Amino acid sequence: MVDLRSDQPFGFRGLADGAPAAGQAVRLVDTTMLYAPRSGGVRRYLNTKRTWLAANRPSVHHTLVVPGARDAHDGQGRVSIYAAPLPFGDGYRWPLVKQAWMERLIRQRPHIIEAGDPYTPGLAALRAGDALGVPVVGFCHTDLGALAALHIGEWAEKPVQKRWAAIYGQFDQAVAPSRFIAGRLIEAGVTNAIGLPLGVDVDIFHPGRGDRAGLRASLGLRPDHKILVFAGRPAREKRLDVLVEAVERLGDPYVLLLIGAGSGAPASDRVICMDYQRDPQALAAILASCDAFVHANDNEPFGLVVLEAMACGLPVIGVASGGVAESVDASVGELATASEARAMAEAVESVFARGAEGLGQAARCRAEERHGWDSVFQALCQIYGRLTGAAGFSDAAPALRH
Repeated sequence: MVDLRSDQPFGFRGLADGAPAAGQAVRLVDTTMLYAPRSGGVRRYLNTKRTWLAANRPSVHHTLVVPGARDAHDGQGRVSIYAAPLPFGDGYRWPLVKQAWMERLIRQRPHIIEAGDPYTPGLAALRAGDALGVPVVGFCHTDLGALAALHIGEWAEKPVQKRWAAIYGQFDQAVAPSRFIAGRLIEAGVTNAIGLPLGVDVDIFHPGRGDRAGLRASLGLRPDHKILVFAGRPAREKRLDVLVEAVERLGDPYVLLLIGAGSGAPASDRVICMDYQRDPQALAAILASCDAFVHANDNEPFGLVVLEAMACGLPVIGVASGGVAESVDASVGELATASEARAMAEAVESVFARGAEGLGQAARCRAEERHGWDSVFQALCQIYGRLTGAAGFSDAAPALRH
């Protein structure tokens, strides 16, 4: 009998115990606390996965289990479990009761679980997987060691990284959104970690959605203003202070547009703040109306919004480290030597001196050629199929009985 009270790993999770029977739908459950009304990349990844599975793997029954304001099921495969909101957490909620979360996961009768964090949902997923005898994939969307160093102090990085690696080492497969984060996991001892860069919907995020004159008029800007844009959470690791100081150094005609991140930035006459854009098409329309995308986080795990900006035809100015450096080079933008205002300002000037419009066109081509979601989810389904032995992950079989 499995001891559901233990916090220790329960042992081998074999595909034979949890493999679906012939004629039975394959049940995949995604769970994470990194899913909130104002969240960005993780939410977009999960919502896009749901849509792709419905269209391309109809025999896969997908359920999403996330925190919410109350226990609920929307009838469309989204299950929420009550969790208290995080103070100053921008809509995020922190689940506390691992046992209750595990029981809710077990109730979904999954054949495989993907956990998108190492917190309560991720730990509950490991326990549920052991209880059911089904594999659990850990998708690593955050570098906890780097966050600990930034928010607590450098002394905290090693012990937090050790705990981070100990958790991800228990998953049947650890997946990261970039080679950078996969490398961090491998260095910490998670030898099976693989990098799987995320994708972008090039139909939603498209240059044709832009209205440059309209955006400038709505913001009270001159036609010759150069709009640098960043979209994301108002989190310390986004290094918004660097972006603000950089645009102050650049001066006229540059302005910085912050979408969703304004509350985390220093005040400046050269900064314009916009509310978070929940609708991807609305976000795409704004991005496509700007001149360049700027991103100062030097430890970004991946930066899905970078791909979205590239798909909208914007050159990207980032930092030569972290996951952003895997998507951006001199042919589609510029990488600053450090997350520092002077370096960022110089990188911006380089982009406009070399021709921002042409670099943006190259960025659009790269997004189309390298970063389609189809290849991402096909690769994920190969992982799911290998772990479960379920044929439903490998082909577009007709929908089966649940």
